[in-house]
Amino acid sequence: MTAAPTGVPDTGGIRLTDLVRAELTKIRTLPATWIVLALTLAADTLLALPAATDVVRIAGSGGRTAAITQFGTVLLAPVYAFVAVPVFAAGGEYRGGQVRVSLLAAPDRNRFFLAKLLAVLGILTVAAILVVLPGHLTRRALGGADVAEATGGLSAEVTAYLLLGLVAYGFAMLVRTVVTPLAVLVVLPVLVSPLLRGLSPEVTRLLPHEATLSFLGMPEGPHLALDRPVGLSVVVAWAVTFVGAAWAVTLRRDG
Repeated sequence: MTAAPTGVPDTGGIRLTDLVRAELTKIRTLPATWIVLALTLAADTLLALPAATDVVRIAGSGGRTAAITQFGTVLLAPVYAFVAVPVFAAGGEYRGGQVRVSLLAAPDRNRFFLAKLLAVLGILTVAAILVVLPGHLTRRALGGADVAEATGGLSAEVTAYLLLGLVAYGFAMLVRTVVTPLAVLVVLPVLVSPLLRGLSPEVTRLLPHEATLSFLGMPEGPHLALDRPVGLSVVVAWAVTFVGAAWAVTLRRDG
């Protein structure tokens, strides 16, 4: 029997595809995954109805009302249910020490993290299409192509869900819990961003939520707007930063 070379973790004959398949099974068998996807699908589809028909208007300043399509935060709200999928996939494994069992099966932490990341990418891509498509089709059917493109189009919506999901995934891996990332990701656009807009719009528009709205073509005001390619670049940078930091930390800390 030949020993593994010094400094090279013994994979025990487990292929990367085996690890990815195991991670996919973990995510698919989490009840939270299906509950969250059902809630996201329902919310996105229900929001598509007033967006397409303008039957619901939101009160604004001066007693005037505006169409719901002018409130990007409202239309993007379902994504903050959606991000619970990667958060549970990442943070949930640290409850009860399950991650130690996973690391015993896959001691090479690069392969461990890569397998988890590939599984999450696959799940998020498919799930984003499934939860966004019905709402997109509803807007096209009831309001025409112009209304359907009000949120940047199907590919842009799917991309936004995927990137914010990766931000949430990296965050959850860093803090090793479920509650903190979900709380921060919801509180940031709802409470923190509105407070910062008047103080420092230059900083606020670079936050993940505002940059995503700019990418989708529905910023919360001209002072927060970025060009759509710039908005996309900012959200990509957030996703890469959080995932990269989570990868680096996973290599260095104890289980």
